[in-house]
Amino acid sequence: MSSVDSANTARTRSGSPAFGRRVLVGVAFGVAVYVGIVLWRGVDSLVDTLANFNYWLIPVALGLSFGNYALRFLKWERYRRLLGIEIGVGTSWLIYLSGFSMGVTPGKMGEVLKSWLLRRVAGTPIHASAPIVIAERVTDLFGFLILVAVAGIASHPGLQIYFSVLLALCVVGVALVSSGRFAWVVGRTVARTPYVWRLTAKVDGSFRSMRVLLAPKEVVLPTLLSSVSWGLECVGFWLLAREINPDLPFGYAVFAYAFSAVVGAVLVIFPGGLGPTEGFLGKLLIDQWRPSLGRQMADAVAHDIARNQAAAATLLARLCTLWFGVLVGFVALMVFQRRYGRIEEATEAENLVEERAVADEATHP
Repeated sequence: MSSVDSANTARTRSGSPAFGRRVLVGVAFGVAVYVGIVLWRGVDSLVDTLANFNYWLIPVALGLSFGNYALRFLKWERYRRLLGIEIGVGTSWLIYLSGFSMGVTPGKMGEVLKSWLLRRVAGTPIHASAPIVIAERVTDLFGFLILVAVAGIASHPGLQIYFSVLLALCVVGVALVSSGRFAWVVGRTVARTPYVWRLTAKVDGSFRSMRVLLAPKEVVLPTLLSSVSWGLECVGFWLLAREINPDLPFGYAVFAYAFSAVVGAVLVIFPGGLGPTEGFLGKLLIDQWRPSLGRQMADAVAHDIARNQAAAATLLARLCTLWFGVLVGFVALMVFQRRYGRIEEATEAENLVEERAVADEATHP
């Protein structure tokens, strides 16, 4: 192999996404979390808790989760068209679902995998489409905050200060990335920084996409759509948890699920919110169920039963939401790769197309 070929091969490999390693880390962490929950409560206790569970509710919960994906696809389509990315709706749906395979990466930001797939199909530079993932996460977070506010923040006054701070930070963050002045400052800082100055054109291009996607008029509708779509998963969670213990008001279930999801989203170092989301969701269920059980039996026994029920409900809910999404994503990704080739094998032509697009952006901003 010539030195030129070697250089090209190295560049091609360096440009491929290390998505496999990220997913394996997330899956391993998830297995550790759930093994820990099972060991904490005991296999026999969980089996006894689910002895009379109506398992026909699981397909219903999975259907509601898939309905969530379908509604949020409308948001993805809006963003794609705002950026002028022209592909067929069927291919777009396949790319969108493939992103769920990265649901167990920190902050789900591994879903930038969709940008690699868009480049493979449409030649869109990765830095130009990657802001779609950020816009999705931001509007999802706003959507969850709406659910939290509507479903139960008034009954949890101790959380109001955290809710207000988080909402304020989200608003400030959107205002910054939508600001041309802020983008100019960041771009100039990158341009003057040794080693990273070569990224200036990509940073400027990303901010241009961000300003389009997170313009005030483009935030409201996607946020409302996120509230409705994630609300479907809240319904699924309520159906599963209520089957384990009927003492679960719908409003409290929505609040518990949405608030736990917000905690997992904020603590981005945890892949897919694994750990914090399960912990907060379980605690909120225990707080709801222990008092009612305590009226029927000794407090220590009631607390133990409530913890078993909360652990079982949490495991089922996460299997029907997060892990179902990861499975759907892997199936879609396999279908994509059968049609367009393995994404790790980025061709030299694709690299050259992206480099040419970056150069054009730098010349004609």
